[in-house]
Amino acid sequence: MATASEFAWSKDFTIGLIGMGDMGRMYARRLASAGWSFHVPIQNFGRIWLANRCVLFLLFLFRVMACDREEKFEELAKEFADNTNIQILRNGHLVSRASNYIIYSVEAAAIGRVVEQFGPSTRLGAIVGGQTSCKDPEIKAFESYLPSDVDIVSCHSLHGPNVDPRGQPLVLIKHRASDESFQKVESVLSCLNSTHVYLTAKEHDRITADTQAVTHAAFLSMGKAWHANRQFPWEEGSRYIGGIENVKINLMLRIYAQKWHVYAGLAILNPEAHKQIGQFARSSTELFYLMLEGRSDELRERVYKAKEKVFGAEGSPKWAERPLLKEELLDRFSLNKPSGGKGGGRGLPNNHLSLLAMVDCWSALGIVPYDHMICSTPLFRLWLGVAEHLFRTPGLLDECLRVGIEDKSFRRDDLQFAIAAAGWAECVSLRQFDTWRERFAVTQKFFEPRFKGAVEVGQAMIKAVLESEKE
Repeated sequence: MATASEFAWSKDFTIGLIGMGDMGRMYARRLASAGWSFHVPIQNFGRIWLANRCVLFLLFLFRVMACDREEKFEELAKEFADNTNIQILRNGHLVSRASNYIIYSVEAAAIGRVVEQFGPSTRLGAIVGGQTSCKDPEIKAFESYLPSDVDIVSCHSLHGPNVDPRGQPLVLIKHRASDESFQKVESVLSCLNSTHVYLTAKEHDRITADTQAVTHAAFLSMGKAWHANRQFPWEEGSRYIGGIENVKINLMLRIYAQKWHVYAGLAILNPEAHKQIGQFARSSTELFYLMLEGRSDELRERVYKAKEKVFGAEGSPKWAERPLLKEELLDRFSLNKPSGGKGGGRGLPNNHLSLLAMVDCWSALGIVPYDHMICSTPLFRLWLGVAEHLFRTPGLLDECLRVGIEDKSFRRDDLQFAIAAAGWAECVSLRQFDTWRERFAVTQKFFEPRFKGAVEVGQAMIKAVLESEKE
Protein backbone atom coordinates (compact mmCIF):
# COMPACT_ATOMS: atom_id res chain seq x y z
CA MET A 1 0.00 0.00 0.00
CA ALA A 2 1.42 3.37 -1.02
CA THR A 3 1.59 6.06 1.64
CA ALA A 4 1.97 9.81 1.59
CA SER A 5 5.59 9.48 2.71
CA GLU A 6 6.42 7.79 -0.60
CA PHE A 7 5.65 11.09 -2.32
CA ALA A 8 7.64 13.30 0.05
CA TRP A 9 10.00 13.99 -2.86
CA SER A 10 7.28 16.16 -4.42
CA LYS A 11 7.72 18.83 -1.75
CA ASP A 12 9.50 21.76 -3.39
CA PHE A 13 10.20 19.64 -6.49
CA THR A 14 11.19 21.94 -9.35
CA ILE A 15 10.66 21.27 -13.04
CA GLY A 16 12.87 23.11 -15.51
CA LEU A 17 12.09 23.73 -19.16
CA ILE A 18 14.88 24.77 -21.50
CA GLY A 19 13.27 25.91 -24.74
CA MET A 20 9.94 27.73 -24.86
CA GLY A 21 8.78 27.15 -28.39
CA ASP A 22 5.27 25.87 -29.08
CA MET A 23 5.75 22.51 -27.32
CA GLY A 24 7.71 24.06 -24.45
CA ARG A 25 4.92 26.55 -23.86
CA MET A 26 2.33 23.78 -24.00
CA TYR A 27 4.23 21.75 -21.40
CA ALA A 28 4.75 24.78 -19.16
CA ARG A 29 1.09 25.74 -19.22
CA ARG A 30 -0.15 22.18 -18.75
CA LEU A 31 2.18 21.55 -15.84
CA ALA A 32 1.32 24.88 -14.24
CA SER A 33 -2.46 24.73 -14.78
CA ALA A 34 -2.63 21.26 -13.26
CA GLY A 35 -2.66 23.01 -9.89
CA TRP A 36 -0.42 20.19 -8.74
CA SER A 37 -3.41 18.13 -7.68
CA PHE A 38 -2.62 14.87 -9.42
CA HIS A 39 -4.81 11.80 -9.65
CA VAL A 40 -2.73 8.79 -8.62
CA PRO A 41 -3.29 5.63 -10.72
CA ILE A 42 -4.73 3.14 -8.25
CA GLN A 43 -3.44 0.21 -10.29
CA ASN A 44 0.08 1.51 -9.78
CA PHE A 45 0.06 2.86 -6.24
CA GLY A 46 -2.84 1.27 -4.44
CA ARG A 47 -4.92 3.30 -1.99
CA ILE A 48 -3.43 6.31 -0.31
CA TRP A 49 -4.45 7.10 3.22
CA LEU A 50 -4.24 10.61 4.57
CA ALA A 51 -5.83 11.52 7.91
CA ASN A 52 -7.50 8.08 7.89
CA ARG A 53 -9.39 8.88 4.70
CA CYS A 54 -9.04 7.11 1.36
CA VAL A 55 -8.26 9.62 -1.37
CA LEU A 56 -7.36 9.32 -5.04
CA PHE A 57 -5.09 12.31 -5.36
CA LEU A 58 -2.06 14.02 -3.90
CA LEU A 59 -1.15 17.69 -3.86
CA PHE A 60 2.23 17.97 -5.60
CA LEU A 61 4.11 21.11 -4.67
CA PHE A 62 6.09 21.52 -7.87
CA ARG A 63 7.45 24.72 -9.31
CA VAL A 64 8.10 25.37 -13.01
CA MET A 65 11.14 27.32 -14.14
CA ALA A 66 11.69 28.00 -17.84
CA CYS A 67 13.88 29.82 -20.28
CA ASP A 68 14.60 30.30 -23.95
CA ARG A 69 17.35 32.27 -25.66
CA GLU A 70 18.45 35.22 -23.54
CA GLU A 71 17.16 37.78 -26.03
CA LYS A 72 13.65 36.39 -25.43
CA PHE A 73 13.80 36.79 -21.66
CA GLU A 74 11.86 40.07 -21.43
CA GLU A 75 9.21 38.89 -23.87
CA LEU A 76 8.65 35.59 -22.04
CA ALA A 77 8.70 37.22 -18.62
CA LYS A 78 5.95 39.57 -19.74
CA GLU A 79 3.93 36.75 -21.35
CA PHE A 80 3.95 34.64 -18.17
CA ALA A 81 3.89 37.51 -15.65
CA ASP A 82 0.39 36.60 -14.45
CA ASN A 83 1.17 32.89 -14.02
CA THR A 84 2.54 32.47 -10.53
CA ASN A 85 3.36 28.79 -11.13
CA ILE A 86 5.85 29.60 -13.92
CA GLN A 87 9.06 31.53 -13.29
CA ILE A 88 10.96 32.69 -16.37
CA LEU A 89 14.74 32.72 -15.94
CA ARG A 90 17.35 34.35 -18.14
CA ASN A 91 19.21 31.24 -19.33
CA GLY A 92 19.61 27.48 -19.11
CA HIS A 93 22.39 27.67 -16.53
CA LEU A 94 19.97 29.12 -14.00
CA VAL A 95 17.25 26.60 -14.89
CA SER A 96 19.69 23.69 -14.69
CA ARG A 97 21.09 24.65 -11.29
CA ALA A 98 17.65 25.10 -9.71
CA SER A 99 15.65 22.19 -11.15
CA ASN A 100 15.17 18.60 -10.05
CA TYR A 101 13.79 17.51 -13.44
CA ILE A 102 14.96 19.34 -16.57
CA ILE A 103 13.28 18.95 -19.97
CA TYR A 104 15.13 20.18 -23.06
CA SER A 105 12.45 21.27 -25.51
CA VAL A 106 14.57 22.50 -28.40
CA GLU A 107 14.78 21.56 -32.06
CA ALA A 108 16.64 18.34 -32.78
CA ALA A 109 19.29 20.09 -34.86
CA ALA A 110 20.25 22.29 -31.89
CA ILE A 111 20.10 19.75 -29.06
CA GLY A 112 23.83 18.96 -29.07
CA ARG A 113 24.87 22.62 -28.90
CA VAL A 114 22.32 23.50 -26.21
CA VAL A 115 23.13 20.53 -23.95
CA GLU A 116 26.86 21.21 -24.36
CA GLN A 117 26.23 24.77 -23.20
CA PHE A 118 23.96 24.13 -20.21
CA GLY A 119 24.52 20.46 -19.34
CA PRO A 120 27.56 21.03 -17.08
CA SER A 121 25.40 23.30 -14.87
CA THR A 122 22.94 20.50 -14.11
CA ARG A 123 22.01 20.16 -10.46
CA LEU A 124 23.61 17.30 -8.56
CA GLY A 125 21.43 14.17 -8.81
CA ALA A 126 18.87 15.76 -11.12
CA ILE A 127 16.82 13.99 -13.80
CA VAL A 128 17.21 15.22 -17.38
CA GLY A 129 15.16 14.45 -20.47
CA GLY A 130 14.39 15.81 -23.89
CA GLN A 131 11.26 16.46 -25.91
CA THR A 132 12.85 16.22 -29.36
CA SER A 133 11.24 14.12 -32.07
CA CYS A 134 14.53 12.34 -32.83
CA LYS A 135 16.26 10.63 -29.93
CA ASP A 136 19.57 9.59 -31.53
CA PRO A 137 21.24 13.05 -31.34
CA GLU A 138 19.48 13.81 -28.07
CA ILE A 139 20.80 10.76 -26.24
CA LYS A 140 24.28 11.26 -27.69
CA ALA A 141 24.27 14.83 -26.39
CA PHE A 142 23.15 13.75 -22.92
CA GLU A 143 25.80 11.03 -22.73
CA SER A 144 28.50 13.46 -23.88
CA TYR A 145 27.75 16.55 -21.82
CA LEU A 146 25.75 15.66 -18.70
CA PRO A 147 27.49 14.85 -15.39
CA SER A 148 27.60 11.14 -14.56
CA ASP A 149 25.44 11.58 -11.46
CA VAL A 150 22.47 12.73 -13.58
CA ASP A 151 19.66 10.34 -14.48
CA ILE A 152 18.31 10.40 -18.05
CA VAL A 153 14.59 9.90 -18.73
CA SER A 154 13.41 11.26 -22.07
CA CYS A 155 9.93 11.73 -23.44
CA HIS A 156 8.07 12.59 -26.62
CA SER A 157 4.44 13.67 -26.89
CA LEU A 158 3.28 12.26 -30.22
CA HIS A 159 1.07 15.18 -31.19
CA GLY A 160 1.32 18.87 -31.94
CA PRO A 161 1.06 21.71 -29.41
CA ASN A 162 -2.56 22.48 -30.33
CA VAL A 163 -3.85 18.91 -29.88
CA ASP A 164 -5.43 17.94 -26.57
CA PRO A 165 -2.85 15.56 -25.00
CA ARG A 166 -5.50 13.51 -23.18
CA GLY A 167 -5.36 9.95 -24.45
CA GLN A 168 -2.60 10.73 -26.94
CA PRO A 169 0.61 8.64 -26.87
CA LEU A 170 3.43 9.89 -24.65
CA VAL A 171 6.67 7.95 -25.15
CA LEU A 172 8.82 7.53 -22.04
CA ILE A 173 12.43 6.40 -22.40
CA LYS A 174 14.26 5.17 -19.30
CA HIS A 175 17.75 5.48 -20.71
CA ARG A 176 19.93 5.86 -17.60
CA ALA A 177 17.85 6.11 -14.45
CA SER A 178 16.79 4.46 -11.23
CA ASP A 179 13.26 3.15 -10.81
CA GLU A 180 12.67 5.97 -8.33
CA SER A 181 13.64 8.65 -10.84
CA PHE A 182 11.52 7.09 -13.55
CA GLN A 183 8.51 7.01 -11.23
CA LYS A 184 9.00 10.70 -10.48
CA VAL A 185 8.94 11.55 -14.19
CA GLU A 186 5.79 9.49 -14.70
CA SER A 187 4.13 11.27 -11.79
CA VAL A 188 5.07 14.70 -13.12
CA LEU A 189 3.83 14.01 -16.64
CA SER A 190 0.64 12.30 -15.49
CA CYS A 191 -1.04 15.73 -15.55
CA LEU A 192 -1.11 15.47 -19.36
CA ASN A 193 -3.45 12.47 -19.07
CA SER A 194 -1.69 10.90 -22.03
CA THR A 195 -1.24 7.19 -22.71
CA HIS A 196 2.27 6.18 -21.64
CA VAL A 197 4.28 4.10 -24.10
CA TYR A 198 7.60 2.62 -22.97
CA LEU A 199 10.36 2.38 -25.59
CA THR A 200 14.11 2.56 -25.99
CA ALA A 201 15.59 5.47 -27.92
CA LYS A 202 16.29 3.25 -30.92
CA GLU A 203 12.78 1.79 -30.91
CA HIS A 204 11.37 5.31 -30.74
CA ASP A 205 13.36 6.49 -33.77
CA ARG A 206 12.44 3.43 -35.82
CA ILE A 207 8.72 3.81 -35.12
CA THR A 208 8.66 7.57 -35.70
CA ALA A 209 10.50 7.00 -38.99
CA ASP A 210 7.89 4.42 -40.03
CA THR A 211 5.02 6.72 -39.12
CA GLN A 212 5.78 10.42 -38.83
CA ALA A 213 8.75 10.95 -41.16
CA VAL A 214 7.32 9.29 -44.25
CA THR A 215 3.82 10.69 -43.56
CA HIS A 216 5.23 14.20 -43.41
CA ALA A 217 7.14 13.58 -46.65
CA ALA A 218 3.85 12.81 -48.41
CA PHE A 219 2.17 16.05 -47.34
CA LEU A 220 5.29 18.13 -47.92
CA SER A 221 5.41 16.74 -51.47
CA MET A 222 1.74 17.55 -52.08
CA GLY A 223 2.33 21.14 -51.05
CA LYS A 224 5.35 21.47 -53.34
CA ALA A 225 3.38 19.98 -56.24
CA TRP A 226 0.44 22.35 -55.85
CA HIS A 227 2.83 25.25 -55.35
CA ALA A 228 4.74 24.34 -58.53
CA ASN A 229 1.47 24.39 -60.46
CA ARG A 230 0.43 27.66 -58.77
CA GLN A 231 -2.85 26.27 -57.50
CA PHE A 232 -4.87 26.19 -54.33
CA PRO A 233 -6.48 22.79 -54.82
CA TRP A 234 -9.69 23.55 -52.93
CA GLU A 235 -10.32 26.40 -55.38
CA GLU A 236 -10.00 24.14 -58.43
CA GLY A 237 -13.70 23.47 -58.98
CA SER A 238 -14.48 19.76 -58.97
CA ARG A 239 -10.87 18.53 -59.07
CA TYR A 240 -10.38 18.04 -55.33
CA ILE A 241 -13.68 17.21 -53.64
CA GLY A 242 -14.48 14.53 -51.08
CA GLY A 243 -13.27 13.12 -47.79
CA ILE A 244 -9.90 11.83 -49.03
CA GLU A 245 -9.14 15.15 -50.71
CA ASN A 246 -10.10 17.02 -47.54
CA VAL A 247 -7.53 15.05 -45.56
CA LYS A 248 -4.83 15.76 -48.13
CA ILE A 249 -5.53 19.48 -48.26
CA ASN A 250 -6.16 20.12 -44.57
CA LEU A 251 -3.13 18.19 -43.34
CA MET A 252 -0.87 19.69 -45.99
CA LEU A 253 -1.87 23.17 -44.83
CA ARG A 254 -1.47 22.15 -41.19
CA ILE A 255 2.12 21.05 -41.83
CA TYR A 256 3.11 24.13 -43.81
CA ALA A 257 1.62 26.37 -41.12
CA GLN A 258 4.16 24.97 -38.62
CA LYS A 259 7.85 25.74 -38.20
CA TRP A 260 10.20 24.15 -40.72
CA HIS A 261 12.54 22.57 -38.16
CA VAL A 262 9.76 20.41 -36.67
CA TYR A 263 9.89 18.17 -39.73
CA ALA A 264 13.49 18.69 -40.83
CA GLY A 265 15.04 17.38 -37.63
CA LEU A 266 12.82 14.32 -37.50
CA ALA A 267 13.72 13.40 -41.07
CA ILE A 268 17.37 14.42 -41.39
CA LEU A 269 18.70 13.52 -37.94
CA ASN A 270 16.85 10.23 -37.56
CA PRO A 271 19.02 7.52 -39.17
CA GLU A 272 15.96 5.27 -39.42
CA ALA A 273 14.06 7.86 -41.49
CA HIS A 274 16.47 8.05 -44.43
CA LYS A 275 15.51 4.73 -46.00
CA GLN A 276 11.77 5.34 -45.48
CA ILE A 277 11.79 8.74 -47.17
CA GLY A 278 14.07 7.47 -49.94
CA GLN A 279 11.77 4.51 -50.59
CA PHE A 280 8.70 6.75 -50.64
CA ALA A 281 10.34 8.86 -53.35
CA ARG A 282 11.19 5.74 -55.38
CA SER A 283 7.67 4.38 -54.98
CA SER A 284 6.17 7.70 -56.13
CA THR A 285 8.43 7.89 -59.20
CA GLU A 286 8.11 4.25 -60.24
CA LEU A 287 4.32 4.15 -59.92
CA PHE A 288 4.07 7.41 -61.85
CA TYR A 289 6.23 5.92 -64.65
CA LEU A 290 3.95 2.89 -64.87
CA MET A 291 0.95 5.19 -65.24
CA LEU A 292 2.69 7.46 -67.73
CA GLU A 293 3.80 4.53 -69.90
CA GLY A 294 0.39 2.83 -69.79
CA ARG A 295 1.70 -0.39 -68.22
CA SER A 296 -1.60 -1.28 -66.60
CA ASP A 297 -0.89 -4.95 -65.85
CA GLU A 298 2.37 -4.17 -64.08
CA LEU A 299 0.75 -1.33 -62.15
CA ARG A 300 -2.13 -3.52 -61.01
CA GLU A 301 0.14 -6.40 -60.04
CA ARG A 302 2.45 -4.17 -58.02
CA VAL A 303 -0.33 -2.33 -56.19
CA TYR A 304 -2.27 -5.50 -55.34
CA LYS A 305 0.90 -7.20 -54.12
CA ALA A 306 1.50 -4.19 -51.84
CA LYS A 307 -2.11 -4.37 -50.65
CA GLU A 308 -1.70 -7.99 -49.58
CA LYS A 309 1.58 -7.34 -47.73
CA VAL A 310 0.31 -4.27 -45.89
CA PHE A 311 -3.39 -4.96 -45.39
CA GLY A 312 -3.48 -8.76 -45.58
CA ALA A 313 -4.96 -11.31 -47.95
CA GLU A 314 -8.59 -11.14 -49.05
CA GLY A 315 -9.80 -13.71 -46.53
CA SER A 316 -7.64 -12.60 -43.62
CA PRO A 317 -7.32 -8.81 -43.59
CA LYS A 318 -5.13 -7.01 -41.05
CA TRP A 319 -7.57 -4.15 -40.67
CA ALA A 320 -10.27 -4.23 -38.01
CA GLU A 321 -13.90 -4.91 -38.79
CA ARG A 322 -14.65 -1.26 -38.15
CA PRO A 323 -12.84 1.14 -40.53
CA LEU A 324 -10.45 3.63 -38.99
CA LEU A 325 -12.30 6.50 -40.67
CA LYS A 326 -15.76 7.26 -41.98
CA GLU A 327 -15.54 9.24 -45.20
CA GLU A 328 -18.85 10.94 -44.48
CA LEU A 329 -17.24 12.43 -41.37
CA LEU A 330 -14.37 13.84 -43.41
CA ASP A 331 -16.77 15.24 -46.03
CA ARG A 332 -17.80 17.90 -43.52
CA PHE A 333 -14.38 19.55 -43.47
CA SER A 334 -13.98 20.89 -46.98
CA LEU A 335 -12.40 24.22 -47.87
CA ASN A 336 -14.06 24.01 -51.27
CA LYS A 337 -16.76 26.64 -51.68
CA PRO A 338 -19.04 25.50 -54.53
CA SER A 339 -20.75 28.21 -56.50
CA GLY A 340 -24.03 28.35 -58.36
CA GLY A 341 -25.97 26.59 -55.62
CA LYS A 342 -25.15 23.16 -57.00
CA GLY A 343 -23.41 21.88 -53.86
CA GLY A 344 -20.11 20.11 -53.67
CA GLY A 345 -21.07 17.15 -55.82
CA ARG A 346 -18.63 14.41 -56.63
CA GLY A 347 -15.07 15.32 -57.48
CA LEU A 348 -13.13 14.13 -60.48
CA PRO A 349 -11.87 10.54 -60.12
CA ASN A 350 -8.28 10.66 -58.86
CA ASN A 351 -5.54 8.06 -59.08
CA HIS A 352 -4.37 9.04 -55.56
CA LEU A 353 -0.70 8.55 -56.40
CA SER A 354 0.34 9.72 -52.94
CA LEU A 355 -1.67 6.98 -51.23
CA LEU A 356 -0.60 4.27 -53.66
CA ALA A 357 3.02 5.31 -53.13
CA MET A 358 2.63 5.24 -49.35
CA VAL A 359 1.29 1.68 -49.35
CA ASP A 360 3.93 0.62 -51.89
CA CYS A 361 6.60 2.13 -49.61
CA TRP A 362 5.28 0.27 -46.57
CA SER A 363 5.23 -2.93 -48.59
CA ALA A 364 8.80 -2.52 -49.85
CA LEU A 365 10.10 -1.91 -46.32
CA GLY A 366 8.04 -4.64 -44.68
CA ILE A 367 6.12 -2.15 -42.53
CA VAL A 368 2.72 -3.12 -41.15
CA PRO A 369 1.32 0.26 -40.01
CA TYR A 370 -1.18 -1.26 -37.60
CA ASP A 371 1.74 -2.49 -35.50
CA HIS A 372 2.51 1.12 -34.58
CA MET A 373 -0.96 2.30 -33.58
CA ILE A 374 -0.05 2.44 -29.87
CA CYS A 375 2.36 5.29 -30.55
CA SER A 376 0.85 6.89 -33.64
CA THR A 377 0.19 10.59 -34.16
CA PRO A 378 -3.23 11.98 -35.15
CA LEU A 379 -1.78 12.77 -38.60
CA PHE A 380 -0.58 9.21 -39.08
CA ARG A 381 -3.92 7.74 -38.02
CA LEU A 382 -5.72 10.00 -40.47
CA TRP A 383 -3.31 9.11 -43.29
CA LEU A 384 -3.54 5.39 -42.55
CA GLY A 385 -7.31 5.76 -42.31
CA VAL A 386 -7.69 7.22 -45.80
CA ALA A 387 -5.24 4.65 -47.22
CA GLU A 388 -7.28 1.88 -45.62
CA HIS A 389 -10.46 3.43 -47.01
CA LEU A 390 -9.02 3.47 -50.51
CA PHE A 391 -7.86 -0.15 -50.35
CA ARG A 392 -10.89 -1.67 -48.61
CA THR A 393 -13.76 0.14 -50.39
CA PRO A 394 -15.08 -2.12 -53.17
CA GLY A 395 -14.22 -0.77 -56.62
CA LEU A 396 -12.36 2.32 -55.43
CA LEU A 397 -8.85 0.93 -55.84
CA ASP A 398 -9.60 -0.39 -59.34
CA GLU A 399 -10.98 3.02 -60.29
CA CYS A 400 -7.74 4.65 -59.11
CA LEU A 401 -5.67 2.29 -61.26
CA ARG A 402 -7.90 2.91 -64.28
CA VAL A 403 -7.64 6.69 -63.83
CA GLY A 404 -3.88 6.43 -63.45
CA ILE A 405 -3.61 4.79 -66.88
CA GLU A 406 -6.44 6.37 -68.88
CA ASP A 407 -7.11 9.81 -67.41
CA LYS A 408 -4.62 12.68 -67.77
CA SER A 409 -6.52 15.13 -65.55
CA PHE A 410 -3.95 14.92 -62.74
CA ARG A 411 -0.81 14.30 -64.80
CA ARG A 412 0.74 17.69 -64.07
CA ASP A 413 0.10 17.35 -60.35
CA ASP A 414 1.46 13.81 -60.30
CA LEU A 415 4.61 14.86 -62.16
CA GLN A 416 5.33 17.63 -59.68
CA PHE A 417 4.50 15.34 -56.77
CA ALA A 418 7.08 12.77 -57.89
CA ILE A 419 9.67 15.51 -58.42
CA ALA A 420 8.94 16.97 -54.98
CA ALA A 421 9.20 13.59 -53.23
CA ALA A 422 12.60 13.06 -54.85
CA GLY A 423 13.69 16.55 -53.80
CA TRP A 424 12.81 15.99 -50.14
CA ALA A 425 14.56 12.60 -50.21
CA GLU A 426 17.71 14.22 -51.59
CA CYS A 427 17.66 16.84 -48.82
CA VAL A 428 17.50 14.05 -46.26
CA SER A 429 20.21 11.90 -47.80
CA LEU A 430 22.59 14.88 -48.04
CA ARG A 431 21.58 16.16 -44.57
CA GLN A 432 20.91 19.59 -46.04
CA PHE A 433 19.14 21.64 -43.38
CA ASP A 434 19.54 24.92 -45.25
CA THR A 435 18.09 23.53 -48.46
CA TRP A 436 15.22 21.96 -46.53
CA ARG A 437 14.46 25.28 -44.83
CA GLU A 438 14.49 27.17 -48.12
CA ARG A 439 12.29 24.61 -49.88
CA PHE A 440 9.84 24.68 -46.99
CA ALA A 441 9.81 28.46 -46.59
CA VAL A 442 9.06 29.30 -50.22
CA THR A 443 6.06 26.96 -50.30
CA GLN A 444 4.92 28.11 -46.88
CA LYS A 445 4.92 31.68 -48.19
CA PHE A 446 2.81 30.62 -51.18
CA PHE A 447 0.07 29.11 -48.98
CA GLU A 448 0.36 31.61 -46.12
CA PRO A 449 -2.46 33.91 -47.33
CA ARG A 450 -4.82 30.92 -47.07
CA PHE A 451 -3.76 29.74 -43.60
CA LYS A 452 -6.34 31.87 -41.81
CA GLY A 453 -9.45 29.78 -41.47
CA ALA A 454 -7.97 26.77 -43.22
CA VAL A 455 -5.85 25.71 -40.25
CA GLU A 456 -8.91 25.97 -38.00
CA VAL A 457 -10.86 23.68 -40.32
CA GLY A 458 -8.03 21.16 -40.22
CA GLN A 459 -7.90 21.33 -36.43
CA ALA A 460 -11.66 20.77 -36.23
CA MET A 461 -11.33 17.77 -38.54
CA ILE A 462 -8.65 16.19 -36.34
CA LYS A 463 -10.73 16.85 -33.23
CA ALA A 464 -13.80 15.25 -34.80
CA VAL A 465 -11.82 12.19 -35.87
CA LEU A 466 -10.28 11.80 -32.41
CA GLU A 467 -13.73 12.03 -30.85
CA SER A 468 -15.08 9.41 -33.24
CA GLU A 469 -12.32 7.01 -32.17
CA LYS A 470 -13.76 7.04 -28.65
CA GLU A 471 -17.22 5.92 -29.81
